[in-house]
Amino acid sequence: MINIITKLLNGMNIEWKPLGELLIRTKGTKITASQMKELHKDDAPLRIFAGGKTFALVNFDDIPEKDINREPSIIVKSRGIIEFEYYGKPFSHKNEMWSYHSKDKNINIKYIYYVLKNQERYFQNIGAKMQMPQIATPDTDKFEIPIPPISIQTEIVRILDTFTELTAELTAELTAELTARKKQYNYYRDKLLTFKEDEVEWKALGEVGQLIRGNGLQKKDFTETGVPAIHYGQIYTYYGTFATETKSFVSAKLAEKLKKARYGDILLAGTSENVKDVMTPLGWLGGEIVFSGDMFAFRPSNILNTKYLTYLLQTTPFQKFKEKYANGTKVIRIPAEKFLTFNIPIPPLKEQVRIVEILDKFDVLTNSITEGLPREIELRQKQYEYYRNLLLNFPKVEDK
Repeated sequence: MINIITKLLNGMNIEWKPLGELLIRTKGTKITASQMKELHKDDAPLRIFAGGKTFALVNFDDIPEKDINREPSIIVKSRGIIEFEYYGKPFSHKNEMWSYHSKDKNINIKYIYYVLKNQERYFQNIGAKMQMPQIATPDTDKFEIPIPPISIQTEIVRILDTFTELTAELTAELTAELTARKKQYNYYRDKLLTFKEDEVEWKALGEVGQLIRGNGLQKKDFTETGVPAIHYGQIYTYYGTFATETKSFVSAKLAEKLKKARYGDILLAGTSENVKDVMTPLGWLGGEIVFSGDMFAFRPSNILNTKYLTYLLQTTPFQKFKEKYANGTKVIRIPAEKFLTFNIPIPPLKEQVRIVEILDKFDVLTNSITEGLPREIELRQKQYEYYRNLLLNFPKVEDK
């Protein structure tokens, strides 16, 4: 593949030009997140882009005609998650973003998109210098792009389109397999942890344990070594069902002021952007650690097996309980006093241990799949990015 491009270039020098000289930059439309929600219709023809994966579908007369872009374009998502998106249908976007298109017959706009996509990390590093990650129009306008002949641009686009499609198909297959395995595991876990009312004793969480609220710790407090620490956002991002070691640390001096969790506690994220992740349980099976505010440690009494309760707090009944009491819009919380009212089945400890032994085996199997399939997806993505980089790695004259 690379040899084909090399032969086509036949040693010719590649011209480099600033993006602002090559393309036409366009503005978006003045619209708020709440307006996007109000205007959204599932079958509407016009897409309005916001940051990340957020968009709204609206009718053409919902925004001014002057704000509608009808050219195949590169959309610059300039705040938060900094990335580029190609779109070939009529669209608009929030006015803090911008987009580029071309009227030049010697420019393949999708080729430019692939070049920028290949440089996303460069722009993300620029944005990371700001308190809220963001880039400005000069950052992209002044960025130099290699411009081979249009025939080469077209061939590169053809190759990368094919790679993109194949990678997307494989990722979809692996994701579907992962979803099916997780669904199967959840079914058997829920079934094993389902009891009739008169079959076992039932108690509210507040009757069988103590809920300890964290304090003070922020991500900026992390150090390379020191006292083991967990921040609430890490629970549903970096850990599985159980853990014995932390990925982060804080200084001994700061740790003196912070609440401590110990072996057998269940760590819970007190807040999240969605109901699924809030109050996500992490069974802690290691030594003493410190933990952040917006986080809890539930310390069960001696009638409960920590692993049994951790599994129980992953089941469908608890998920439905969270949906009932969740409040907030951007930030979701479950009031601590409500959490403590959740009723749980308490079989004898011997039965709890038997259930845990079965679920541990399921958990190991599911985690091996859960780790294996995403790793495979990641490897495919890296392979795609590797070849994309090779295709787009044009030397500048001064680099020779």
